[in-house]
Amino acid sequence: MSGEYGLVADDYGTADYRQSSSIPGDGAPGGGGEGARLLASGQAGMSTTFTQIEHVSIQTPSNVQPSLIHIDGKAVDTTRYEFPGWVPPSELKFETLEPVDSSTLHHPSRGSLSEIFSTAIAGNDFSSSVLYVVGVTATMSGQLAPICLLMVGFVTYLLKSVYAEAGSAVPLNGGAYNLLLNTTHKWVASMAACLTILSYTATAVVSAAECMAYASNLLPFIDEFWCTIALLAFFAVISIMGITESANVAVGIFVVHMASMAFLIAVAGTYAFTNPHIMADNLRAPLKYDWPLALVFGFCTGLLGVTGFETSANYIEEQKKGVYTKTLYNSWLIIMVLHPLLSVVCLGVLDLDTIQAHHRDVLAKVAYDAGGKYFGLWISADASLVLAGSVLTAFVGISGLARRLALDRCLPQFLLAENRFRRTNHLIPMCFFVLCALLFCLLEGDVRSLANVYTISFLCVVLMVISGLMMLKYKRGRIRRAVRASWPTCFGALGAVLVALLGNLVLAPNHLVYFLGYFTLVAGTFLIMFERIRILKWFLYFVSQGPQALQDRFGGVTQMAMDKIRSQKVVFFANNDDMATLSKAVAYVQTNELTKWLKVVYVYQDLSDPMIKAIAENLRVIDRCYPKVVIDLVLVEGAFNPEIVAQISARLGVPRNFMFIACPGERFPYDISDFGGVRLITH
Repeated sequence: MSGEYGLVADDYGTADYRQSSSIPGDGAPGGGGEGARLLASGQAGMSTTFTQIEHVSIQTPSNVQPSLIHIDGKAVDTTRYEFPGWVPPSELKFETLEPVDSSTLHHPSRGSLSEIFSTAIAGNDFSSSVLYVVGVTATMSGQLAPICLLMVGFVTYLLKSVYAEAGSAVPLNGGAYNLLLNTTHKWVASMAACLTILSYTATAVVSAAECMAYASNLLPFIDEFWCTIALLAFFAVISIMGITESANVAVGIFVVHMASMAFLIAVAGTYAFTNPHIMADNLRAPLKYDWPLALVFGFCTGLLGVTGFETSANYIEEQKKGVYTKTLYNSWLIIMVLHPLLSVVCLGVLDLDTIQAHHRDVLAKVAYDAGGKYFGLWISADASLVLAGSVLTAFVGISGLARRLALDRCLPQFLLAENRFRRTNHLIPMCFFVLCALLFCLLEGDVRSLANVYTISFLCVVLMVISGLMMLKYKRGRIRRAVRASWPTCFGALGAVLVALLGNLVLAPNHLVYFLGYFTLVAGTFLIMFERIRILKWFLYFVSQGPQALQDRFGGVTQMAMDKIRSQKVVFFANNDDMATLSKAVAYVQTNELTKWLKVVYVYQDLSDPMIKAIAENLRVIDRCYPKVVIDLVLVEGAFNPEIVAQISARLGVPRNFMFIACPGERFPYDISDFGGVRLITH
């Protein structure tokens, strides 16, 4: 098969497919998406037989376009390979794969969060938004605000079904990115990742700044600017300690906040009951817009009160089995009950003019008027606390997402470094802290533009999740899932979120300018990662046109960098010889991955299986159709299950998130998450 880029040799050689192989001493690192560790000698486990038919070197065909790049007089990218087709078993070298320790198949944090911990992490995000969404919604829709927030609760119910089906079908970290990665092209999924990163960055910076603004009302002597940076640093340290420690902190904040809100509703409700004229005056007040527009604009702003609802999808692997859907239900219930009730008591305590004047701290004003000075201070302290919890949620969410992106080579690989004390990816929260702190400093503490970005990025992420689920239903309809959202539910949610996005743009069109600016910066990073081979080839071409000293200095180093990037092997598990499916797999690799090296794995029960020869011959045909892809056939005796996938991952040195399968049926005995990140790429 042709290897346009001169691929680095495999650990078992490229010149002769019958060459004996040596088992590497260590597999890829353990954890979700990586290869499993091998059992120590003497431990029990099933072993299996492994062999492969490898590509061989060939002479460059005469009709191939000459290389445009020459370093030291030698052409670059001229090595060619081809797949030899069927080889009799007598000419193959067989070896035994060592069994794997089942305890290392997944990351230690997998399945560690119970319902209360999972709900608290996400709850601190969306429950903190109630601090401003009640006042903003009343500003837009007046006395219709409770109705608008009930509409938001209904739409959230639709979103609950959407997220539940998506998470139960593909229960892997990454949220919108992971869903789209398994249903469409990788670059589309990366756009969802850009939006999610933007949303988390805005959440962390804005929430930290608002937290310190509330805290300065209680402690006037503190420096808001430096305390904001210190708060970001504190939660970066908590994140480095691990998901369990983060969850313990989150639960404490969440319980205090829910108790405070319940007490506020009781106190303010009593005050409104004894002063009914305030509610009566508000009900008679004229609306800012005609009532249909008031409902629409109130709904558009009210939907921002559910930001954070989507967060639990980014740490779904850390939740115990069955907890994710319960987390979504709890989140919806809180939104459905808490937001409208708080809106009602606000209208019963404050007149509309006062609500508009205090829309940013309306709950503290309600507490002050209904319960006195010290109760107002308590609600201000609670607001500061839950906003801090929202910062923690951003760190937890970005840790799960960035880890998955780094595993998929969308972000730099150094982010996957683990510390030996907590086995956490400490560089992810550290880099996220540096990003947030730097952004806060560049903005000189004025985070209004980031708040504008947050609005659009959140709604765009939700839109992409709904669209991704629709594609999942169409393209991956056979995959098993615990929840199914109906098509009317999907279209209803899609229409509602589109209305909210357009409504917010109509209300504040300048938000789009800020959003595009920030989005371009984040997307540019992903573009560089996706196009780094092309960038390096351009650089190598210009080096080849320069003086010999420049070629000597940079030519070899650049070529080695390209070879290292492209030497990443990917695996596709074939279950039959269907030419169309095999061709789709090769096309997917060529389109979506930087590598050009595909290993097709067939797990067989009997070496006399006629499917082996059929797959080999079909791959030889496909090999000629894709001259830029290097193809090998790997034959493994056994049954297809998570353990054998981990064995193959360790033997080939291929992380499991670079292993692909066709969409399994509903009777498939395993969840996709059991395979540690294996990706769905064909019907």
